[in-house]
Formats: sequence, structure tokens, C-alpha cells
Amino acid sequence: MNDRTYARRYLEQVYQDMPEIFPGSMVHFVFNGKTRLSRKMKLQMRKVRISGVSYRLRPSFVLPYMRAKSTTVAHGLFLLRFGVPFWALAVVFGHNAMWWYRLFISLSRCNLVATTVYDSSRMPQHLLADEHHVRIRGKKAYVATTIAEGCILGAEASNKADEASLSDAYGVFARQVDQCLPGYMPVSVNTDGWWATQNAWAKLFPATEIIECFFHAYLKVRNRATKKLQYWFCESAERIWNCYRATTKRQCAQRIRRLSEWANRALPESPMKHNVQKLIGKKKRWLAHFNNLEVHRTSNMLDRLMRVMARHSYNSQKFHSNLQRTSMNFCALALIHNFTPSSPQVLARTPGLISPAARLNKKVFHDDWLQNLMIASSLGGAGHHRNPL
Repeated sequence: MNDRTYARRYLEQVYQDMPEIFPGSMVHFVFNGKTRLSRKMKLQMRKVRISGVSYRLRPSFVLPYMRAKSTTVAHGLFLLRFGVPFWALAVVFGHNAMWWYRLFISLSRCNLVATTVYDSSRMPQHLLADEHHVRIRGKKAYVATTIAEGCILGAEASNKADEASLSDAYGVFARQVDQCLPGYMPVSVNTDGWWATQNAWAKLFPATEIIECFFHAYLKVRNRATKKLQYWFCESAERIWNCYRATTKRQCAQRIRRLSEWANRALPESPMKHNVQKLIGKKKRWLAHFNNLEVHRTSNMLDRLMRVMARHSYNSQKFHSNLQRTSMNFCALALIHNFTPSSPQVLARTPGLISPAARLNKKVFHDDWLQNLMIASSLGGAGHHRNPL
């Protein structure tokens, strides 16, 4: 703070190592004084002026607006991933429940996509999308969720599940990704059979291939299997998954034809048989799975992360708030999930990359997960923050 020469040399070195967390015009900058001494933290921050805009240089171990140091809140925020209520955090770590809630919800101000994918060259090309069903003040709502590489990249609440509403909800993801990677067009997106979801993605990303989830088609058959049809369901399930295990288009087409012949001949008339025939009728969609071997054929990855969202909505008492606050809740939860450490079993397979975001970007800014998040969220995650820090 007292040596301008050292400060400039240090800042230039940091910019050289991590240019993605600075404004694009960082080549020429001038120091522009200091902030007041914070009463909370007893710290000052330097100011720099870049292209006529004044920025503050905040240490990564300090949270925005000098709320606290990362070391004092990292453990509490980590426990929120597992559904620990705010009042319990207050009992263990101090402050009060509302303080922890405000700290948690403040994370949602960041651009979720740009903060998580801080190396834009590694933007995932194959996505998964579905709606998580929640209740807000007793009324049903839908959280348009986008997943890739084990990270939650989009979570926007919507009152309806029609095409227009879902286009607006998924459009938040489209706008956020456009801020950090203009012109981005994913290769594929895996969805369930809901027409509104597929139409919304086709509208937002016209060149993206829509891949329908095979697992959801199987679930419709399973959900129509009564006790009397247990034997026929077991036979159907084996033949259905045998189609999924095919390794080529030709082999898959042959197995679907055999399934069709068997179903028409052996299955008794029932809602289950009707859904088996619907699965067979989507033959072209299942063959499209083989156009690119990297596409997600099922939504297993998304379903696992939706369990985290379901636990959060349950512990939040079904969100006694509004649609905007619900979106902020899930956005903050997504960032915590993306940056907090994974289980020891996962860490053993990826040493040094402790979180889903670290494994997606193949690097970290800091070994501490919260400081890594604070650095990745510099300038709101995309360099378009009203009050740049």
C-alpha cells in the first residue's frame, strides 16, 4: 500500500499470470488513490483507473463490501451445500441466521457461467437441460437448469413450463454465456421429451442438436407397469436397455425392430405397452445418439445435481418469497456446488483439482476454494459489473 513501484510491478505480474480476471484494456492503467480505512476489516484498497473507469483492487481473502474474511466463513458456506440451515450456522460460527442468508444470497450477483467457466476456451460443447419442479408460496414453479461437466451453469425460476416462459428462463443462460463467449453455440443439448423445453433450446440455439434422454423414455414405461405386468415389464426393460447398449446405428435399428416385433406379439394391451410403442416410435431420435459419441444420451449427470437442488428447496421451506429471490437462491447454491471440494473418492482421481469448476477449467487461481471463487468472480465474473471491484 505504501510502495507504488512494488504495487505496479506486482499488479503487472498478476495480470500476466491471470489476465482473465482483469478488464480487457488492462495494458495501460494508473493508480487512482486509495479507499477509506474499513471500520470492519481495518483494511484499505488501492484504486486503479483503466480507460476512464475506476476499479478497486480487493484481496481475495476479503469478501465483497468487507463483510468478512474468507477464512471465517468458508466452512459455513461449505456446509450450505449439504442443506445445513442458516440458524445452525449462526449457532456454530456466530453472527445470526439473517447474516448468513445475506452472505449466501450475495453470491448470486455474479455471472454464473463466466464465474464457473473462467477459461472460456473450455466452454462445454455438450449440455444437459431440464426443469426442476419447486413450490413458491405453495404455487408450482419450474427452475430451468443447465448442466455441463458436473457444474450447474444455469438455474432460473419460471412460473410456467410453456415455450415462452422456458425461453425466457433458459435465455438467462444464453445471455450470460454471450457475455464471456460471444457467438457460442453448443453442439448438443440433452433434454427430456417435453416439447416446450426442446422448442425453447431450438429457438435460443438454432444450430444445436437436440438429444432426447433415453432414460426418461424408459421411466415412462416403468411408471405404467402395474404388479400384474411385472413379468412383462422385466422382459421389456431388458430388451429396451439392450437397444441402448448397441454400439452402431445399424445394430440399434435392428434391436429396435426386434423389440417392436416382440411387443406387438407378446405384450398385453395396457398403458405400459402404449409407452413401449412410443419409445419404438422415436427410433430416429435414438439413432441420432450415434452422430456424435460425445453427446449425453441420458440425463444421469443432471439428475444427480438436481438432488442437491431438491435438498436446498426442502430446507428452504419451499421458498416463502418470490420468483426472483428463488432464482438467486439457486444461483448462489450453484456457485457453492461448483467451487466447493468434492468427496475424497473424487479427489483421489483428480489430485489438485478439488472442485467441479477446477476440473472443468483444469486449473485454479488459489488452493482455498472460497478464495478461488472470489478471484473467478472478479468484475462480477464477466467484466460487466456496475460497481467494479
